[in-house]
This record gives sequence, C-alpha cells and structure tokens, in this order.
Amino acid sequence: MELIHASESITSEINPSWSLEEKLNKILEDERLQGSITGISVRKADTGEEIYSHHGNTRLHPASNMKILTASTALEVLGPDHKFKTRIYSDGELVGGVLKGNLYIQGGGDPTLLKEDIDELVNHLKKLEVRKVEGDLVADDTWYDNIRLSQDLNWSDEPFHTGAQISALTLSPDKDYDAGTVMLEIIPGKRQGDVAQVNVIPETDYVKILNQTRTVHKDEKKQLTIDRVHGENTIIVEGDIPIGASKEKTWAAVWDPTSYVLNIFASSLISNGISFSSELEQRLDAVPKDATLLAENQSMPLKELLLPFMKLSNNTIGEVLVKEMGKAVHGEGSWEKGLAVMEESIINLGMDPNLFLLRDGSGMSHKNFVSSSELTKLLYEIQQKDWFTVFENSLPVAGESEKLVGGTLRSRMDNLKGNVRAKTGSITGVQTLSGYVTNINGEKLIFSILNNNYIEDSMSAIQDTMVTILATHNLN
Repeated sequence: MELIHASESITSEINPSWSLEEKLNKILEDERLQGSITGISVRKADTGEEIYSHHGNTRLHPASNMKILTASTALEVLGPDHKFKTRIYSDGELVGGVLKGNLYIQGGGDPTLLKEDIDELVNHLKKLEVRKVEGDLVADDTWYDNIRLSQDLNWSDEPFHTGAQISALTLSPDKDYDAGTVMLEIIPGKRQGDVAQVNVIPETDYVKILNQTRTVHKDEKKQLTIDRVHGENTIIVEGDIPIGASKEKTWAAVWDPTSYVLNIFASSLISNGISFSSELEQRLDAVPKDATLLAENQSMPLKELLLPFMKLSNNTIGEVLVKEMGKAVHGEGSWEKGLAVMEESIINLGMDPNLFLLRDGSGMSHKNFVSSSELTKLLYEIQQKDWFTVFENSLPVAGESEKLVGGTLRSRMDNLKGNVRAKTGSITGVQTLSGYVTNINGEKLIFSILNNNYIEDSMSAIQDTMVTILATHNLN
C-alpha cells in the first residue's frame, strides 16, 4: 500500500522505520494545513489505549461526524427495530361508499415515506370501498413540534436538500430518502437555444418551476443553479446545459412539507377514483381521539434506515432521529428534548460532557463541538453494544463503488479498498473522518481526524494519507 495521496514533498521524506508519531507529525507539516487546526486521535480497538493524539482534547467542529453520535444514541434509545408509522383515520362513517366525515393523514416522523407508499394507503381505502369523501382532507403532523429548521441552520442552505424542513409528515422523492424535497430532472433541448426540460419527481403542482435554462453547444460547460423563493414553492432553475448532455438530477427543498404531503395525498385519491364534495377543504389539524384507524404504513426498521443515513450522510434523517428520541423519552418531538436525550446517552457511553456541545443531529451547525479523543473513545465503547454490528455496517467503506456500501467513501482510498469503515463530514472550513482501519499486523485501530479552519478546497488527500499510514505501519 503506497502513500499516494499527500504532497510528494512531504511523503517522500517519510522514513519507513519511523514511529507512528513521527510519520503522522510529518504529514502535519503539509503547507495546506498552515493557519488551520487539526485534531487527531488513534486508539487500539481491543484495549482502547490511545496511541497517538494531536490536539486530541481540543473541541472542534465535527461536521457530519456528528452523525456518529446521533446514530449511536438512536440505536441505544430507540433500538435497531424501531419503525415510523403513517396512518389514515376518519371521524365519520362509511355509508354506501361515501365517507361522511373528514379523512386524516397522520405523520409519525417517517423520513422514508414515498409517493408509492401514499398510493398504497389510498389503495387500502379502495379495498374498504371508499369512493367519495364528503368531509375535509386533513394533515396531522403533531407527532413533532412545529419548529421546522434547526437552530443554527444557515439561511442559504434552506432551499436545498441539506437544509430541508423537518416535519412529522414528510415525503421523499426517491430511496436516498431526502425527505421534504422534490427531485428535479433537467434534460437539454434538441437545439441550441432551446429551454431545457425540467421534470419534477414526484409529479406535483405544489411547486412552480421558473425555468430560465438554455441549451448550449455541446462543447460548452454545464452550469446550472437551483434556488427556491423564500416562503414560497417557486423553484428557480437557471443556467446552461449542453446539447446531448446527460440529464442533471438535483433536489430542492419544499416550503411546508406537511402541506406538500397533503397535496400528494389528494392527487393520489383523485387518480385512484376517490372523489370529493365540491366544498372540500384541505387543512392541518390533529386527529380526534375518537377517530377510526383505516390504514397504516410502517417504515423500514432503524437498522436499515441507518444505511442511507450514514452511507449518504443524510441530514434530514439525522434531525428526524433527534426529534424522535425526544418524543420517545420525554413525549415531545423537539430538538431541545431530543438533544437532551442524546447528551445523557453519550455521557452514559463514556464521553466527557466538558468536551462536546450538541446543537443538531446532522452536523450542519457551526456551533457543534467535540474532540477527536472523545470521538475515538465513543467508537471504542460502543463495540461492546449488541447493536454495534448494525452501527459498523452503516459506515461508508473505502473504495467500494456500490452506493449503499461505499457511500461517501466510494471514490476514496482505493488502495485500502474494503479496509476502512469511517464517517465523513464536510461543511465550510471543516472536513472530518472518523472510524476503523486494520493495520498490516491485523490489529484494528480507531481513528478520528478533525480538520478545522482550512481554506483549501479539500482535506481528503491529507486524511487519506494519514489513514494509509495507520494501515501500513507496523506497531510491533
């Protein structure tokens, strides 16, 4: 295994006979790290002994390494088999195919709900011989509170899937499960100067597309931007796409995901032949206590949900899990209660409360803090948990091209293919990597590398070199 990633001037000076400390310290001399701070901790997985530390107790921003804490506490608090439920209720009677009352769709936080799941719920209503609804169509998202965005989310992230609004009733466009978004397919026109075709998935009139695209010569560069008008569901698509280019796929967050689901629900009812009275109103309200349950959809269990969450670094799932933990323990689906549950749980898992600060479940906040030494301590302690295999399997695997295997590491560390399982993280000025690697002696190591306050485009090359050193170094 070669040290192929770091700058040649640094790696060429590394003597194979040096100690692990000497090798890693040499990489820290890389000029790309000047003016930044890097926290590193390395432990033996079998004993927990910390064999290397550089600013190991310095509190740093973890970016999506925060998801390590969220996944661990969710497995501990909710359990690997935890599922989310979406239910259909009515407060009226079914008489001759006419539902004489209101029809409710109630969310239970499921971030994996798809249009096909709503269609299946509607199909169940058809099996009950519901042909017409004479009451209102009502959405209930009261399983969680009505705070839609985490406390430190940047306003500029709000139109995108990375900053989608959190609701107990939400919808994903595909099996990446970016809940609260629609997917956009942008296809170039047939002639230069044509407006590109923009498809919305799932098809809905809840969003309006303002198409300002242009098809350009095949040799020109693809340059497309997506935005959404604040407080509205007008999505602006603009820029250039070359003739013959492959279709561009991207996501846009919707404003008010609860009403969006209600819109999709209404469309599904109509397309399946269930009609409404002319005075139908679509509104938001809680399901009455005496309402009758008509249909239910259950999500995949948490142990399966962790794959898209961790492999693809899915922010929405992270925030849903925080609120779900608050609901499970304190009866309140809020960030405040959920983060309190997380804090108590990770302290019980051995972390020092003086060395971390929790502000969200995804790592988007620039106010989250944790030290690299505390991260490796947590990764050591959880090895004793009966759910650890589920957690370890959820981590991205270096060099594995399959999306739900390699995840965010599928294009990194091909020289260590299959050997590294680690969570990536990236926000402006922050890049992190923490997980497990096996060295040439067959000894499993735990590592955490937290790069903060850098101005380079990426720290991946430096991080990959450090992990390669761990994999190739003989500790004996």
